[in-house]
Amino acid sequence: MQYRQLGRSGLKISAMSFGSVTFGGEGAFAKTGDVGETGAARMVDLCVERGVNMFDTANAYSGGLAERILGAALKGRSPELMVTTKARFPTGDGPNEQGLSRHHLIAACEASLKRLGRDHIDLYYLHEWDGLTPPEEMLEALTDLRRAGKIGYVGVSNFSAWQVMKLLSTAERDRLVSPVSQQIYYTLEARDAEYELLPMAVDQGLGVQVWSPLAGGLLSGRYRRNQPSPADGRQIAGWGEPEVRDVEKLYDTIEVLVQIGEAHGVSAAQVALAWLLHKPFISSVVIGARKESQLIDNLDAADLALSDDEMARLDLVSAPTLIYPYWHQQRTAFDRLGPADMVLHGPARKHRETLVDKE
Repeated sequence: MQYRQLGRSGLKISAMSFGSVTFGGEGAFAKTGDVGETGAARMVDLCVERGVNMFDTANAYSGGLAERILGAALKGRSPELMVTTKARFPTGDGPNEQGLSRHHLIAACEASLKRLGRDHIDLYYLHEWDGLTPPEEMLEALTDLRRAGKIGYVGVSNFSAWQVMKLLSTAERDRLVSPVSQQIYYTLEARDAEYELLPMAVDQGLGVQVWSPLAGGLLSGRYRRNQPSPADGRQIAGWGEPEVRDVEKLYDTIEVLVQIGEAHGVSAAQVALAWLLHKPFISSVVIGARKESQLIDNLDAADLALSDDEMARLDLVSAPTLIYPYWHQQRTAFDRLGPADMVLHGPARKHRETLVDKE
């Protein structure tokens, strides 16, 4: 297992993290899985054996049950094993039992610590933006939690780039705790993060953890054009993430994944994960599983080496459309673009050159 520095922090985390969204199976999360304590303990065993040192959860998963199950599975293990959890979504029916207010953040942190059975949370994520709470209030609460030893580092998840920048600038101005990482959706199914989120991460030195790296199972190779969908898949169960906007492009991408996988004698899922792991700006890929066999297959992706040609094929088939102002920058500013710009513009230029060659 490779260990990568988390942004500009001094923390090193495994290139693969383990996510517990499949734990519990309560409420709407029944569609993602219903792994119980015995299965969770076995999955944690497998991850530890392969060098995973970061375990991800959230208070929203199965109404907090996922935190309880993960906490039980980690109990008595090495203190080197770290936990991330999150706060933002409703934890009750009251008007203050959601959001990123000081009131909710502190109460949510205390409740998560109790469910996890730990005295601190290594990386605490704001799970979603809250436009009603001032950034100063969010960061002051997090700073107090850190000073109390209840959280180690802070991250953001599902924020837009301007929202992250607002937190970063507020933290710098007021000398408050500053986010070191963002957890985002970024896959071969949808590379929207290349427009703003990933260039911002490169420019600002933020770590990047990727959630749902197989697009809710769509990139596993089990969903194929003109073939029946698997009866036990999340998409069939009605899980609404991700939102697929171009089905034909998705199937084209899956075909390339399958072809490369067959050439290596591995699954399409491993190829999709390896594509992410080959991106230098990715700190860690958060994998999850409902079955032990799925987890073992996913972990094997850490050892899969893709060639430059294979990476280029995957970049090409999944290339995002250059929306404004990016198509204009591509045409008129390419000779003056920096490292952060090239997250989007590097693959886009190769895509453009390929199209020209075909003409």
